[in-house]
Amino acid sequence: MIHDSKIKSEQTDKLFEAILTLETVEDCYRFFEDICTVKEIQAISQRLQVVKLLIKNKTYHEIETETGASTATISRINRSLNYGSDGYKLVLERLNFINEEDNDK
Repeated sequence: MIHDSKIKSEQTDKLFEAILTLETVEDCYRFFEDICTVKEIQAISQRLQVVKLLIKNKTYHEIETETGASTATISRINRSLNYGSDGYKLVLERLNFINEEDNDK
């Protein structure tokens, strides 16, 4: 069953299907450098780093200092982590960054 999403569209499906064809980190670099700006890639990368630090129970100040993310961005990510679609948790589990038992946080 496909997740009910605010961003669901045929175009978005095609984008995600394209991403799923990527097999290596090098493939990802090549594709994302073409499809995104450097700033967009950096922002997405920063969000993943922020969520990792939130999982480790770091304070907003510590996260802001380490990543350069604003407290508004950190708050938005924290809200997604706690009340979103569990996408962050899914990826972090698959990266073996968190265990399934940690999912209740």
